[in-house]
Formats: sequence, C-alpha cells, structure tokens
Amino acid sequence: MAKNSAIEWTDHTFNPWWGCAKVSCGCENCYAESWAKRVGTRVWGYRENRRFFGKHHWEEPLSWNADAAKQRQRKRVFCASMADVFEVRTDLDPWRQRLWDLIARTPWLDWLLLTKRPQKIERKVPWNAAWPDNVWLGTTVEDQPRADERLPLLLQYDAKFRFLSCEPLLGPVDLTPWIQKRPRSLQSIDWVIAGGESGPNARPMLPGWARNLRDQCQNASIPFHFKQWGHWAPVGAPTKEDGVVRKFWDDVTGAVIFMEPKGKKIAGRSLDGATWDQLPVAA
Repeated sequence: MAKNSAIEWTDHTFNPWWGCAKVSCGCENCYAESWAKRVGTRVWGYRENRRFFGKHHWEEPLSWNADAAKQRQRKRVFCASMADVFEVRTDLDPWRQRLWDLIARTPWLDWLLLTKRPQKIERKVPWNAAWPDNVWLGTTVEDQPRADERLPLLLQYDAKFRFLSCEPLLGPVDLTPWIQKRPRSLQSIDWVIAGGESGPNARPMLPGWARNLRDQCQNASIPFHFKQWGHWAPVGAPTKEDGVVRKFWDDVTGAVIFMEPKGKKIAGRSLDGATWDQLPVAA
C-alpha cells in the first residue's frame, strides 16, 4: 500500500492482500512476484498462501477519502499492485467483501480495479447493472490474443470508466473492433495505459507498437498514458559492432530499429518527444 504512489497514473495504491498466480505471457517477469520474493514473502503460485493485513492497513483509504473530501478533489486508487482482485480462491472471498464495503465508504476515491481475469468478474462483484460511480474497471492487454480474449469480457460491464493496461506491451495491438462506436456505449474504451517491461529479463517493446496504440487512441479521442519504455529504449544505429545494442524488425512500420537495455529510469517515458499523461475527461 502507498499514499502518493510512485505509479504515474494513480495517486495511491491499495492491496487487499498480496499474492497471485500466473495466467498469461504478460506474467512471465511479474514485478510483483519479484518484489514479494525480495522481501522474503512466499505468496506466488496456486498452492501458496496469500498475505493478509490488519485493521490499520484497511483504515488508510478512509484517511485518503477524508483528505480528498476536504480538498474537494477526487483521488485515484490502484487496486491491487501485488495481487489480482478477481483471482478465484474461496479464501479471498471475505477479503473481497471487505474491499467492496471499503469502496462504498470512500466515495471521494476512484478505485481502479485491474485484472487479467475478466472472465471471473461477474462471479465476484456484488454489483449487476448499477456499478458504483467510483469504480473504474480495467484489464491487461499485452498483445493481440489477449485483446481478442479479454476486451469483449471487460466491455460487457457498465462501469463508469473501462480502461486497458497494455503493459508490458509485447506485440502490436489493434483496438479497431472496440473503438469504432463513439460516443460512449458498451463498445467503448475510456482510457489506455501503455508501457514496456522493466527488469533485467525484460522483453523489448518496439516503438511501432507504442506509436500505433497512441495513434489509435488519438484518432478515437481516447485518453492515452505512456508509462515507460521499460528496460529497453530505442537508439540510433551503432557506428560499430556493439554487443549491447540489438537490432529488430518493427512489424508495424516495417523498419529496422535498434534498442539498448538502459534500465527504466534512464530509458524514461517520452514518446516522440512528448509525455503522454492523458486521463478520462470526467476525472
């Protein structure tokens, strides 16, 4: 949990528990799993226990809500950075109910629920047609197969905002089937977050993938947030043989590009000379 989160697209993060299990290629180098192992907590995998928290932890969002109400300024809460709220385990059901109750008690906080399991949402939420105004529902779309699989499931829910996290972006993603119908309907996306993978084992995100996603969003008037290049950043062609810089064929543009493992801090988050921090207008 973190007040004033370091994640660029949220104000706070809140974890109702720690732990998860991998479900797709985007999970391969999971940062949350690495962090849990680093601090000596075994919570990853189907057979491992999950880590739960006490009263003080669960009261923190109430304080955030009071501050937001006093400032008359809504705050975003990413839930959950170290778990998946819709993981199917019966031992999580009481903690999910505690989360739904907390969301109801914090109307000045917009809760961003991000999942790789949109097929499980209906079985785990207490809301049917009337979703709370302070719940934003999102799914991870790391490549086209995941877009084809998860987007139809996400968009059947009429949450106030529905968003995509294309991070780590592992291939080109065509959103055309889901962004043609505007203004907002049950066939619309309200926000797209994109970024490359971080860490020493990261897979590169090619520039054409990021630019194509940004351009689709701009053409459809969908807010776009570029979070980071990740571990790999685009560079010019090396003047001599270099064992670090790698050559790729960009399957979106058809161009040869070069990328270097710089680390996410040095690689930065500028795309074509601009920082993309767009949010849904009503936010």
